[in-house]
Amino acid sequence: MPKTASITTETTSPAVVNRRALWWPALAFAAAGAGVATAVAAAGHAVGASLKIAGESVPLLGFTQLAFVFSVVGVALAAACRRWAARPARTFVQTTLALLALSFLPDLLIADVDAATRVTLILTHLAVAAIVIPGIRSRLR
Repeated sequence: MPKTASITTETTSPAVVNRRALWWPALAFAAAGAGVATAVAAAGHAVGASLKIAGESVPLLGFTQLAFVFSVVGVALAAACRRWAARPARTFVQTTLALLALSFLPDLLIADVDAATRVTLILTHLAVAAIVIPGIRSRLR
């Protein structure tokens, strides 16, 4: 009697694959966004923005740290959207755009900030959002 080979394959559900595919790429987008925030702040400072808030200079590393921390919050938000939202990509984008708009308020309401610094602060928010939001959204499809 001839011997037959048996091939077994192990399958992983698409949901499990997608869950693994979110975290590392999203953290890479967060790191890229943090780097861009630092570059925008440095460029703003180079063209005349004082980067002083309440008389204290904001260090460039401060831009890096805050951009990364709040981008990681965005990653957690994306994971929550993927888990509980019927349309996770759409919910994520709508929520993050609303949060982006709210993030401008402190920059606009701080009294003793020069216009160049104010513009630089807002541009850092926009630059990070331009990288992180579409990048993470692409992982939610």
